[in-house]
Amino acid sequence: MCKMGEKKSKFEVCDFGAWTMNVVSSVGIIMANKLLMNPQGFAFGFATTLTGFHFSATSLVGLVSNAAGYSTSKHVPLWELIWFSIVANTSIAGMNFSLMLNSVGFYQISRLSMIPVVCIMEWILHGKHYSREVKMAVAMVVIGVGVCTVTDVKVNAKGFLCACVAVFSTSLQQITIGSLQKKYSIGSFELLSKTAQIQAIFLLLCGPFIDYCLTGNFISSYNLSIGAVIFILLSCTLAVFCNISQYLCIGRFSAVSFQVLGHMKTVCVLSMGWSLFDMEMGLKNILGMALAVIGMIVYSWAVEAEKQAASAKIFIPSMKEENIKLLISERSEQNLRS
Repeated sequence: MCKMGEKKSKFEVCDFGAWTMNVVSSVGIIMANKLLMNPQGFAFGFATTLTGFHFSATSLVGLVSNAAGYSTSKHVPLWELIWFSIVANTSIAGMNFSLMLNSVGFYQISRLSMIPVVCIMEWILHGKHYSREVKMAVAMVVIGVGVCTVTDVKVNAKGFLCACVAVFSTSLQQITIGSLQKKYSIGSFELLSKTAQIQAIFLLLCGPFIDYCLTGNFISSYNLSIGAVIFILLSCTLAVFCNISQYLCIGRFSAVSFQVLGHMKTVCVLSMGWSLFDMEMGLKNILGMALAVIGMIVYSWAVEAEKQAASAKIFIPSMKEENIKLLISERSEQNLRS
């Protein structure tokens, strides 16, 4: 029992570490990119190419780790890696185009719609069902984040199509991460190091042209400064931790849990923006953030309750089997004595 308790506590520490790494690195990269891409900062508006730099740094770390023997490379069919990379890069391009063509309010609504889309897709693909408590908690998170972030909502046909592509591809990408890890018994970092290489090649080749469609400028026209280089390197470093922790979280939990975590990061970013950048924070924002936080607490409780109920179902039959074996052994002993 002592060993079981120690093992459980180690898992809980690892889970907390994965969550913390993802929140800290995600919030950090948002703040770094805000300064890097802001016109009042370094005005580096090439988001897709920057993402290519991120995956290049991640794949480099993976190659060094494999060469040093810190991680092992397991076989995953090339076609599955290419398929996943296409879905993941479609998600990145779709999100960028959705933000360009739609208002910020509709973009935020499309992001909020990912949780129900992930739930529906997991139900269709894996037959997964959710308890009433989990559904209620997810609804509280979505409504809370929506209240504190959604303002103007303007949409057009092209923007709506890009948003639909972005939501579908992002949801499919996050579900596929968990599926590939379970299917091939591969660790999160090993899978990431394989997919990051393909994603980096695609984004570095196509990213400048996608950014040209978004900004009207090629990256070659940008005047690179020492400050911009420092923030690009900082962004790439944080992206490595962000990518690793994303795969860790989805592998350990689920795509829905990762989406809930994403909205917790939104609340953190809003709070930091209010404290560091003098963003306006009205009563509506505070109430929305409070509802979102309560929803996250309820979600954590509901997921833990589901886990305990599942473990109880497994434990009860095993106890019945042990009792049957004990009765059989007792009867055999009585027969021998007689």
